[in-house]
Parts: sequence; structure tokens; C-alpha cells
Amino acid sequence: MQPDLTDQILELVRLAATDLPPDVEETLRNSLDNEAEGSAARGALETILENVALAREKSTPICQDTGTPIFYVSYPEGWSTRKLSRQIKDAVIQATERAYLRPNSVNTLSGKNTGDNSGDDYYPSIHFNEIEDDVLEIDLLLKGGGCENVSTQYKLPDSSLGAGRDLEGVRKVSLDAVARAQGKGCAPGTLGIAIGGDRGTSYAASKEVLRRPLDDSNPEPILAEMEEKITQQANQLDIGPMGFHGKTTVLGTKIKNLHRLPASYFVSISYMCWAYRRRKMVYRGGEVSYH
Repeated sequence: MQPDLTDQILELVRLAATDLPPDVEETLRNSLDNEAEGSAARGALETILENVALAREKSTPICQDTGTPIFYVSYPEGWSTRKLSRQIKDAVIQATERAYLRPNSVNTLSGKNTGDNSGDDYYPSIHFNEIEDDVLEIDLLLKGGGCENVSTQYKLPDSSLGAGRDLEGVRKVSLDAVARAQGKGCAPGTLGIAIGGDRGTSYAASKEVLRRPLDDSNPEPILAEMEEKITQQANQLDIGPMGFHGKTTVLGTKIKNLHRLPASYFVSISYMCWAYRRRKMVYRGGEVSYH
């Protein structure tokens, strides 16, 4: 029988909202060494890390904008996605009642906030994928409005940037996106980049690729090299933490390659702020673990 995992999903939401993943915190700490003593950049990073520690200790949100909840659910054959969806939405409502999440769901026509993060078929955002293994995995990404506002999409070629339909063009538009974001995306950020696809699948994949940990490496060598190059060159733009100048503008870059139509070459860039909130829940054999 399919279990009721509402309480376990609630804990997943709490962890995502209040406890920054270890790889993100470690990267932020390592970035301190790159910034000059007494600089605004170093001060911003120190304040960020102090906030991270306090949020974990007090189980309060890392950022006042707790973001859009985006769930990626891999479930065993035969499980009801309708039941899982209901459990996820109930957990989000309870998390809002307990102030792990801020009420963020606004009806665009009326301007009314639902008050509990309930919404429609698209809010919270839930993506289902049936798998053969007898395990349930739920990845949660909380994406704030500031970094979402500076996320963008390019169509190559882009003559204004001298960007052609190749990886060099991808590099150019990616750096342009970072330059345009400046501090408005709450740098230092992480770039989720999708190349190819149509407009919709490209945007979706650019968020999905942010599920990867910062310290992994792309299995495609040419993309692994491009990820390193974009991160390195973005950190030479002197935008710095929160736009205060400095050497830490981007924590990492993750790229996903998609098939495309011959007529289209899209590059979608999902910018994630320093509050890179993501967590995973695994349910196997009646036991739950969090990562």
C-alpha cells in the first residue's frame, strides 16, 4: 500500500528552507579567501555565512523570500501521482503555517495571495517521473523571485553579442546574462544553463540541472570544460557578492544539452542566488533519508 508521506515531505521542506546544503556552504566559505580583508565583498560573505548558521540553529528561513517550491518526484511503478501531489501540497501548506515558507502564491488576475502557498496545477511546481526501481526520490528546489527575475533566454545567433550557434556563442550569452544581473540576482549565484530544446523545455531543463551538487563534474567532457570556463570568466567581471565588487560572482555553472529543431538554438539561463536551497528525500523499504 502506498504510504502517507506528508510529514516526511514537510521535513523536506523545512530542511530546504532553513538548512543550506553542505556543498553550497563550503563553496561560500572557500570564497572568503578570495576576497580582500576589510572589503565590502568579504563583509557580505561573512554576513551571508552568519545568516546561514543562524537559520540552521533556529530553524528559520535562510531568506525572507522562500521562493517557488519546485518538486522533482521519481516514483515506483504503480504509485498514484494524484496521492503524491496531494501529500506534497498539504506539506507545503503546513510548512507555511509553521513559517518555514512565506505565503508567496498570488493569483495574477485578482492580485490576492492565497495565504498558505496553495495555488493551481502549476503552483507549487511538481514534476513526476516513473522509474523501475522500488524507491521514491523527491528533490526540492526553492527558487526566489530576485534570481528568477534575472533568469533569461537567448536565441542564437545573437548579432548584438557576436554570438553564433556554437559553444562559444553559449559562453558569450551566459556571461552577458551575469553582467546584466549584476547584484540584482543576489550574487554570488549559480548558473543553470540549458542549450537546445524548444522555449519551454529549455527553460525547464535550466532549472532541473540545478539539482546537481556544486562539486560534481559534467559527464560530458566538453560541457565540463565549458562549465569551468564560464564560472572562471564570470568571476573576472568584478561584480562580486551582492554587487559590491570582488572575485566571487558565480559559485558554479551547470549545463544541460538538449536536442533541438534545425531552425532553433535556444540558450536558457536560470540564475540561482547565493541561497541555493535544494534538498533530496529518499524513501526505500519503509525508511526515509534526507540529503
